[in-house]
Amino acid sequence: MCGCGAPAAREDAAGRAGLAFEEALATGDHARACALLAPSTREQLEQDEQESCTRALPAEELPRAVGLRGVEAYGRQALVRMSGDTLFLSLFTGGWKVVAAGCTPQPDQPYRCLVKGT
Repeated sequence: MCGCGAPAAREDAAGRAGLAFEEALATGDHARACALLAPSTREQLEQDEQESCTRALPAEELPRAVGLRGVEAYGRQALVRMSGDTLFLSLFTGGWKVVAAGCTPQPDQPYRCLVKGT
């Protein structure tokens, strides 16, 4: 038996987590969106803004994203592209969590992200 389906399953799960994060933002459910952030990302956001995550996250004015355009998963890391936003996720014991959001590509440089951990 091979693990041939494992990459597709990881990509599907990462895509679902990314969509859940964007849906929570779109509906104003900031508590749910914060729960979908990786712990270090949530901590960095709260430290930078000197506010709880549920207050700090809406202030970041993340772009509205709709529709999954593509997911790439490499081991415990994933890149989720949507129309309007790009997310980076990591796989934790409890599932996929957003480590960076509001990310835009920069020519010959890493993505620039509005929300990210250290």
